[in-house]
Amino acid sequence: MVKEPKISIITVCKNSSSTIEETIKSVIKQSYSNIEFIIVDGKSNDSTLAIIERYKENISTYISEEDNGIYDGFNKGLKLATGDLIGFVNSDDVLTDNAIEILINYYQKYPTVDFIFGSVKKHWGIIHGYQPWKIFLSWGFYTSHSTGFFIKKDAAKQVGSYNIKYKYSADYDYLYRMIVKHKLKGVATKKDEVFGVFRRGGFSSKINFFDHLSECTKIRIDNGQNKFVVLLSFLIKYLYNLDNECFSI
Repeated sequence: MVKEPKISIITVCKNSSSTIEETIKSVIKQSYSNIEFIIVDGKSNDSTLAIIERYKENISTYISEEDNGIYDGFNKGLKLATGDLIGFVNSDDVLTDNAIEILINYYQKYPTVDFIFGSVKKHWGIIHGYQPWKIFLSWGFYTSHSTGFFIKKDAAKQVGSYNIKYKYSADYDYLYRMIVKHKLKGVATKKDEVFGVFRRGGFSSKINFFDHLSECTKIRIDNGQNKFVVLLSFLIKYLYNLDNECFSI
Protein backbone atom coordinates (compact mmCIF):
# COMPACT_ATOMS: atom_id res chain seq x y z
CA MET A 1 0.00 0.00 0.00
CA VAL A 2 1.37 3.39 -1.03
CA LYS A 3 1.88 5.71 1.92
CA GLU A 4 -0.16 8.90 1.79
CA PRO A 5 2.13 11.94 1.91
CA LYS A 6 1.72 14.16 4.94
CA ILE A 7 0.85 17.79 4.17
CA SER A 8 1.92 20.44 6.68
CA ILE A 9 -0.21 23.59 6.60
CA ILE A 10 1.05 26.55 8.63
CA THR A 11 -1.10 29.52 9.61
CA VAL A 12 0.62 32.53 11.17
CA CYS A 13 -1.62 35.00 12.94
CA LYS A 14 -1.90 37.88 15.37
CA ASN A 15 -5.16 39.53 16.41
CA SER A 16 -6.99 37.80 13.57
CA SER A 17 -10.30 37.20 15.29
CA SER A 18 -12.35 38.56 12.38
CA THR A 19 -10.94 36.11 9.82
CA ILE A 20 -9.15 33.15 11.36
CA GLU A 21 -12.21 30.98 11.96
CA GLU A 22 -12.96 30.87 8.24
CA THR A 23 -9.31 30.04 7.59
CA ILE A 24 -9.37 27.17 10.09
CA LYS A 25 -12.62 25.79 8.69
CA SER A 26 -11.18 25.81 5.15
CA VAL A 27 -8.29 23.62 6.34
CA ILE A 28 -10.13 21.13 8.50
CA LYS A 29 -12.87 20.47 5.92
CA GLN A 30 -10.39 19.24 3.31
CA SER A 31 -11.29 15.79 2.01
CA TYR A 32 -7.66 14.69 2.27
CA SER A 33 -6.99 13.42 5.78
CA ASN A 34 -3.21 13.27 6.29
CA ILE A 35 -2.78 16.94 7.18
CA GLU A 36 -0.61 18.41 9.90
CA PHE A 37 -2.19 21.76 10.82
CA ILE A 38 0.11 24.17 12.65
CA ILE A 39 -0.91 27.58 13.97
CA VAL A 40 1.70 30.10 15.10
CA ASP A 41 0.18 33.01 17.00
CA GLY A 42 2.12 36.17 17.80
CA LYS A 43 0.61 36.64 21.26
CA SER A 44 -2.82 37.89 20.24
CA ASN A 45 -4.74 40.05 22.70
CA ASP A 46 -8.14 39.79 21.03
CA SER A 47 -10.33 36.66 20.79
CA THR A 48 -8.07 34.85 18.31
CA LEU A 49 -6.85 32.31 20.88
CA ALA A 50 -10.38 31.57 22.05
CA ILE A 51 -11.35 30.76 18.46
CA ILE A 52 -8.28 28.52 18.05
CA GLU A 53 -9.17 26.71 21.28
CA ARG A 54 -12.60 25.84 19.87
CA TYR A 55 -10.92 23.89 17.08
CA LYS A 56 -7.91 22.50 18.99
CA GLU A 57 -8.94 18.88 18.32
CA ASN A 58 -8.42 19.58 14.61
CA ILE A 59 -5.10 21.38 15.08
CA SER A 60 -1.89 19.36 15.33
CA THR A 61 0.17 22.06 17.04
CA TYR A 62 -0.34 25.64 18.05
CA ILE A 63 1.85 28.08 19.91
CA SER A 64 1.29 31.62 21.09
CA GLU A 65 4.32 33.74 21.89
CA GLU A 66 5.90 37.05 21.02
CA ASP A 67 7.60 37.12 17.64
CA ASN A 68 9.64 39.42 15.46
CA GLY A 69 7.03 39.87 12.75
CA ILE A 70 5.17 37.60 10.33
CA TYR A 71 8.30 36.08 8.78
CA ASP A 72 9.62 35.08 12.19
CA GLY A 73 6.30 33.28 12.58
CA PHE A 74 6.85 31.58 9.22
CA ASN A 75 10.24 30.32 10.42
CA LYS A 76 8.76 28.97 13.64
CA GLY A 77 6.18 27.10 11.59
CA LEU A 78 8.83 25.63 9.31
CA LYS A 79 10.74 24.29 12.32
CA LEU A 80 7.61 22.59 13.63
CA ALA A 81 6.54 21.08 10.29
CA THR A 82 7.14 17.37 9.70
CA GLY A 83 5.18 16.88 6.48
CA ASP A 84 6.40 15.75 3.07
CA LEU A 85 5.02 19.01 1.63
CA ILE A 86 4.82 22.30 3.51
CA GLY A 87 2.62 25.28 2.75
CA PHE A 88 1.22 28.42 4.36
CA VAL A 89 -2.34 29.64 4.60
CA ASN A 90 -2.39 33.09 6.16
CA SER A 91 -5.05 33.89 8.72
CA ASP A 92 -7.05 36.07 6.33
CA ASP A 93 -6.99 33.60 3.42
CA VAL A 94 -8.85 30.36 2.75
CA LEU A 95 -8.27 27.10 0.91
CA THR A 96 -10.73 25.91 -1.71
CA ASP A 97 -12.60 22.72 -0.82
CA ASN A 98 -10.46 20.42 -2.97
CA ALA A 99 -7.11 22.26 -2.73
CA ILE A 100 -5.15 19.44 -1.11
CA GLU A 101 -6.60 16.80 -3.45
CA ILE A 102 -5.33 18.88 -6.40
CA LEU A 103 -1.96 19.26 -4.65
CA ILE A 104 -1.63 15.50 -4.10
CA ASN A 105 -2.44 14.82 -7.76
CA TYR A 106 0.45 17.06 -8.84
CA TYR A 107 2.77 15.66 -6.17
CA GLN A 108 2.19 12.16 -7.52
CA LYS A 109 2.22 13.15 -11.19
CA TYR A 110 5.48 15.12 -10.94
CA PRO A 111 7.59 13.24 -8.37
CA THR A 112 10.86 14.99 -9.25
CA VAL A 113 9.76 18.60 -8.73
CA ASP A 114 10.66 20.48 -5.55
CA PHE A 115 7.64 22.76 -5.24
CA ILE A 116 4.13 23.30 -6.59
CA PHE A 117 2.32 26.56 -7.34
CA GLY A 118 -1.46 26.42 -7.31
CA SER A 119 -3.68 29.09 -8.80
CA VAL A 120 -4.94 31.70 -6.33
CA LYS A 121 -8.01 33.86 -6.65
CA LYS A 122 -7.61 37.58 -5.86
CA HIS A 123 -10.10 40.42 -6.04
CA TRP A 124 -8.97 41.32 -9.57
CA GLY A 125 -8.62 37.83 -11.01
CA ILE A 126 -6.54 34.65 -10.77
CA ILE A 127 -2.77 34.37 -10.28
CA HIS A 128 -1.44 31.28 -12.00
CA GLY A 129 1.50 29.85 -13.90
CA TYR A 130 5.20 29.37 -13.34
CA GLN A 131 7.85 30.97 -15.56
CA PRO A 132 11.23 31.06 -13.78
CA TRP A 133 12.66 33.95 -15.81
CA LYS A 134 10.05 36.32 -14.36
CA ILE A 135 11.72 36.24 -10.95
CA PHE A 136 14.35 38.63 -12.33
CA LEU A 137 11.70 41.20 -13.25
CA SER A 138 9.13 40.88 -10.50
CA TRP A 139 8.61 43.56 -7.86
CA GLY A 140 7.12 41.48 -5.12
CA PHE A 141 5.32 38.17 -5.18
CA TYR A 142 6.73 36.44 -8.21
CA THR A 143 3.66 34.25 -8.31
CA SER A 144 1.12 32.78 -5.92
CA HIS A 145 3.02 32.58 -2.67
CA SER A 146 1.40 31.60 0.65
CA THR A 147 -2.00 30.03 -0.06
CA GLY A 148 -0.89 28.76 -3.47
CA PHE A 149 2.62 27.53 -2.65
CA PHE A 150 3.81 24.16 -1.32
CA ILE A 151 7.41 22.97 -1.08
CA LYS A 152 8.89 19.58 -0.28
CA LYS A 153 10.46 19.36 3.17
CA ASP A 154 13.95 18.54 1.89
CA ALA A 155 13.80 21.44 -0.55
CA ALA A 156 12.65 23.78 2.23
CA LYS A 157 15.67 22.76 4.29
CA GLN A 158 17.89 23.55 1.32
CA VAL A 159 16.47 27.06 0.88
CA GLY A 160 16.62 27.79 4.60
CA SER A 161 14.63 30.28 6.62
CA TYR A 162 12.86 33.49 5.68
CA ASN A 163 15.23 36.42 6.15
CA ILE A 164 13.59 38.52 8.86
CA LYS A 165 15.73 41.57 8.06
CA TYR A 166 13.17 42.13 5.28
CA LYS A 167 9.96 43.41 6.87
CA TYR A 168 7.66 43.37 3.85
CA SER A 169 8.96 41.02 1.18
CA ALA A 170 10.94 38.17 2.74
CA ASP A 171 8.70 35.81 0.77
CA TYR A 172 9.97 37.31 -2.50
CA ASP A 173 13.54 36.84 -1.25
CA TYR A 174 12.70 33.23 -0.34
CA LEU A 175 11.34 32.50 -3.82
CA TYR A 176 14.30 34.27 -5.42
CA ARG A 177 16.81 32.12 -3.53
CA MET A 178 14.77 29.02 -4.21
CA ILE A 179 14.64 29.54 -7.97
CA VAL A 180 17.91 31.35 -8.74
CA LYS A 181 20.44 30.33 -6.08
CA HIS A 182 19.34 26.76 -5.46
CA LYS A 183 17.86 26.18 -8.93
CA LEU A 184 14.96 24.16 -7.55
CA LYS A 185 12.36 22.90 -9.98
CA GLY A 186 8.64 23.49 -9.78
CA VAL A 187 5.35 23.06 -11.55
CA ALA A 188 2.12 25.05 -11.63
CA THR A 189 -1.45 23.83 -11.71
CA LYS A 190 -3.84 24.71 -14.49
CA LYS A 191 -5.55 28.09 -14.17
CA ASP A 192 -8.86 26.60 -13.05
CA GLU A 193 -7.19 24.43 -10.40
CA VAL A 194 -7.38 26.98 -7.62
CA PHE A 195 -5.76 26.29 -4.25
CA GLY A 196 -7.14 29.25 -2.35
CA VAL A 197 -8.54 32.74 -2.06
CA PHE A 198 -6.21 35.61 -1.20
CA ARG A 199 -8.41 38.17 0.51
CA ARG A 200 -7.91 41.91 0.79
CA GLY A 201 -7.14 43.49 4.15
CA GLY A 202 -4.27 41.24 5.22
CA PHE A 203 -0.61 41.97 5.86
CA SER A 204 0.32 42.73 2.26
CA SER A 205 -2.51 45.22 1.75
CA LYS A 206 -1.18 47.39 4.59
CA ILE A 207 2.27 47.86 3.09
CA ASN A 208 3.18 51.30 1.75
CA PHE A 209 3.93 51.14 -1.99
CA PHE A 210 7.25 52.98 -1.74
CA ASP A 211 8.46 50.90 1.23
CA HIS A 212 7.59 47.68 -0.55
CA LEU A 213 9.21 48.78 -3.79
CA SER A 214 12.36 49.87 -1.95
CA GLU A 215 12.70 46.56 -0.15
CA CYS A 216 12.17 44.57 -3.34
CA THR A 217 14.95 46.64 -4.91
CA LYS A 218 17.27 45.80 -2.01
CA ILE A 219 16.41 42.11 -2.29
CA ARG A 220 17.27 42.05 -5.97
CA ILE A 221 20.61 43.78 -5.35
CA ASP A 222 21.38 41.57 -2.34
CA ASN A 223 20.79 38.54 -4.54
CA GLY A 224 23.33 39.68 -7.11
CA GLN A 225 21.36 41.52 -9.79
CA ASN A 226 23.13 44.38 -11.57
CA LYS A 227 22.75 47.40 -9.31
CA PHE A 228 22.48 49.95 -12.13
CA VAL A 229 19.79 47.96 -13.94
CA VAL A 230 17.82 47.40 -10.74
CA LEU A 231 17.94 51.07 -9.72
CA LEU A 232 16.95 52.20 -13.19
CA SER A 233 13.98 49.85 -13.25
CA PHE A 234 13.08 51.02 -9.73
CA LEU A 235 12.95 54.60 -10.96
CA ILE A 236 10.74 53.67 -13.90
CA LYS A 237 8.46 51.61 -11.69
CA TYR A 238 8.15 54.38 -9.12
CA LEU A 239 7.56 57.21 -11.59
CA TYR A 240 4.90 55.45 -13.56
CA ASN A 241 3.48 53.41 -10.70
CA LEU A 242 2.90 50.57 -13.14
CA ASP A 243 1.44 48.19 -10.63
CA ASN A 244 0.19 49.68 -7.39
CA GLU A 245 0.01 46.26 -5.73
CA CYS A 246 3.49 45.27 -7.04
CA PHE A 247 2.86 41.57 -6.52
CA SER A 248 3.79 40.63 -10.07
CA ILE A 249 4.88 42.19 -13.32
